[in-house]
Amino acid sequence: MNTSRRSRPVAAAAALLATVLLAGCAGTGAPEGGEPELGPVEVNPATATLALPMDAYTDTEAERIRMGQVQQALVARCMARYGFTYEGVRSAEAPGAGTEDRHAYLFGLADPVYAAAHGYDTSAGEGSAPKPTAPRLSDSAYVVMNGERPGAEGGTAPDANTEEEAAQVDSGLTAAGQKVPAGGCGREAYRKLYAPTKDSVDLLFTFGLASEAHDRSRQDSRVVDVVKKWSSCMDKSGYAQIASPYDVVEKLGLEDDKGGPKAVTAAKADVACKREVNLVGIWGAVEKAYQERLVEEHAETLALYKKQREARFALAASSG
Repeated sequence: MNTSRRSRPVAAAAALLATVLLAGCAGTGAPEGGEPELGPVEVNPATATLALPMDAYTDTEAERIRMGQVQQALVARCMARYGFTYEGVRSAEAPGAGTEDRHAYLFGLADPVYAAAHGYDTSAGEGSAPKPTAPRLSDSAYVVMNGERPGAEGGTAPDANTEEEAAQVDSGLTAAGQKVPAGGCGREAYRKLYAPTKDSVDLLFTFGLASEAHDRSRQDSRVVDVVKKWSSCMDKSGYAQIASPYDVVEKLGLEDDKGGPKAVTAAKADVACKREVNLVGIWGAVEKAYQERLVEEHAETLALYKKQREARFALAASSG
């Protein structure tokens, strides 16, 4: 997360090339744990073309939606064991809906076409599908679904982190002559899909690594430098004292009208300045370098995570 894009003289283009070359060489010979060396630095790449190491461990939108459907099916099967018909939460999403540009806003708004059409309104064109709601449950069905009685104090019912551990946990509840699983059918379905054994890698592990890489990249001298240049460009475009691409909407008071004329004008200047200093190219290369370092540091855990992720996909395939 003004005027239209200004023409740039030859000197500005030369300065951009110099910036790219310097960014590509910066960090050479850096000490262990210092700023990593960079690979090729592209000039103003589209965010949709960015390929980061953690992408290999991150579900696409279609995969995420499919996993949600499988989880709901597992809940329904569990509920059926106790005599309840459960249709699940009907998602308003459909596989393939929306954008597959997973890095579209990693460095703030970066697409000049989108900026000119929608400003900072990231939901433009997606419609306003109502948020799906869970089906209403009877008290007895509630017990089976949640592993606790209605009105119970949240977080006090017995639970387990993995399905393997759950076999040793007594929920203290029964239904249809059977023990209710720890945490109810909702938790059982999650554990079967994402945490079947004690060595299951936390679902948020890879998200945490990607977040850590991004936090490190924001402190990298090459990113600090290009963000300062972007901020200076924004200042010259009439938007003073905006220190970060993530602060534009708030600083300009656009929260209530992210797609209006004022927002569109600011967004066009924002993206033009990013392109003038090659912010996406440089920051993307730095981000990639930090992700590569973390992938190497956590190679063993990531290999296990990848194996378990493939097992989830196999389970999804067998579920029809």
